Formats: sequence, C-alpha cells, structure tokens
Amino acid sequence: MGETVLVTGGAGYIGAPLTETLLESGREVRVLDSLLHGQEDIASRLEGLGADVRRADLRDDEARRAALSGADAVVHLAAIVGDPACARDPRVADEVNVQGTRQLVADAREIGVGRIVFASTCSNYGRMTDPTVPITEDGALAPVSLYAEQKVSMEKLILSDEFAELNPTCMRFATVYGAAPRMRFDLTVNEFTRDLWGDRELDVFGEQFWRPYIHVHDAARAVRTVLDAPRDKTQGEVFNAGRSDQNYTKQMLVEEIQRQVGRGKVSFVKRHEDPRDYKVSFDKISDVLQFRTSFTVPDGITEITQALEERRWPDPWGPRYRNIP
Repeated sequence: MGETVLVTGGAGYIGAPLTETLLESGREVRVLDSLLHGQEDIASRLEGLGADVRRADLRDDEARRAALSGADAVVHLAAIVGDPACARDPRVADEVNVQGTRQLVADAREIGVGRIVFASTCSNYGRMTDPTVPITEDGALAPVSLYAEQKVSMEKLILSDEFAELNPTCMRFATVYGAAPRMRFDLTVNEFTRDLWGDRELDVFGEQFWRPYIHVHDAARAVRTVLDAPRDKTQGEVFNAGRSDQNYTKQMLVEEIQRQVGRGKVSFVKRHEDPRDYKVSFDKISDVLQFRTSFTVPDGITEITQALEERRWPDPWGPRYRNIP
C-alpha cells in the first residue's frame, strides 16, 4: 500500500498481532517498543517478517522523533497498562501514559503525520447506573482508576482542535483475551481459564459484574479496519471495539470455562463496592466500518485450553505473563 505505520508498543500483547496484520496488508511497519516484558524473541521474529523494530522507550525524545520521521500514520499502543500496574508506580504511569502521549502527538503534528489511532479502553465507562443497558460512545465517562483517568484525559487531548490535523481516532477496547506471542495471564478470561485448567482454586470477586470482551486478534483487526477506512469515516471519532453479544458477567465466564475443562474449584466472593460494572454497545464500529469480530469468548477458552494442553507456555504462572512481574 506504500504507507508507513509506526506502532508504539508493537511487540506487545495487541501490538505483535497488529504488526503482523499490517505487514500482511502491504504496509511498511515501524515498531517503537522498550521490550519491558522481555520480548526480544518477539522483536526478532517481527524483524524477520519485515518490521523495522526500534528498541527504545517512548520517553526517549530522540528515539521517538526518529521513529516518527517519515511515518504516514501512528498507532499508539505503548503504555503502562492496567489498574494494578498504574497503581504500583503512579509516577511512571504518568510519565508514559500522559507525558509520553503528549510528547508523541505534539511531535507527530510537528513532523506532519497524517493519522493517529489511540488505544483507549472501555474501562472509561466505570460503573454505570444501569449496567444492563449497553452504553454507546456518547455515554457518560466515569473512570474509577488511575489507568482509565489517564486514558480519558488523553482522549480529550487527542480529539481536541489542537490536534485535528492528525485525523485522530480513539478506540475503546473491550477487555482483551486469547493467545498471542506476548501472552498475558493477568487478563480475566486467560487467567480464569489457566487456573481452572490447572485444577487450582479460583477466587472470583464480584461475579455479578458485567464486562465486554474481545479476542486479541480481533483487536488487531479492528485497528487495521480503522486504518483501511476512508478518513472521513474515522477522523475525530471514537469507536468501542468489540461485539455487542460478547458482554459477560464473571459468573458466565466461569460457567463456560468449567463446561469446557471440567475441573477446578471456584469460590465466589460477594462484592458490592466494585465500581467497574458496564455493558457496552459495539453497534457503531459495526454499522460505520462494517467491522465484525471473528472470535467469541468460548472460542478463546477453547484456544487457550488447547495451547495449555500443548504446553505452549513452559510455566503459564510465571512472571513473564503478567504486567506486574
């Protein structure tokens, strides 16, 4: 396609599948990634596929600007991801998620990048008044964690008139699951499946609370769909990324996993104070961009179970597979 795309965090959980699908589309792909979680094997593999991998931190001014130079579009995935990781070191979370993002978009505007896609989260919706009614992109944002607060503030910045020339798009991803090169077992579906497959005791807090879910490869395809779309359909827009029938309570997840693996002990711990409880509509991305996910949560459970049976990960409980080692 002759287009050069910079993917920050391009060797990460979503980033590696995204880099692969963008390469398959004929694009030139440049990756900026600090390899925080030891993904040198993934970086080398992506280089073998044709990606230009820059092993550097988003906060490195020289490396960031060099990576942006000549890029037609940017997909900004790099972040300290998730509530626990941000809460553990709020200073670093601010440096990366807020200041790093500010510097990236300012440099992108100065250099003349024509498009930016920002990875955000459905966690921005927080706890809804009535979680049984799916919320749309126009619904109220009520972040209840530092991570979500940072995502909301950066959405506002990127979508402001100040950066209109970047033709920005914000994508609020559902909770991601599924097997990927940089595997994560600190995500709900993946963690629950691993623990019950391993016949371990699983404590489930707030089994009645709703969340939406999306497979990691569908998340990557959603980004590619935005980049493939005409700019007049995506500029200045927010898209929830997922599928409307893939909203689940934790209890529903556990029941499906137990149906498939047939083992593991579950203890439900009642919680009424968890502020995150949301059911999300994904009609907009379907109607406007004709995006449809390929995987369902049961598909993902089957995939992870089979991979565990094949011993794809030597120690699935190891620190490499968590964002907080």
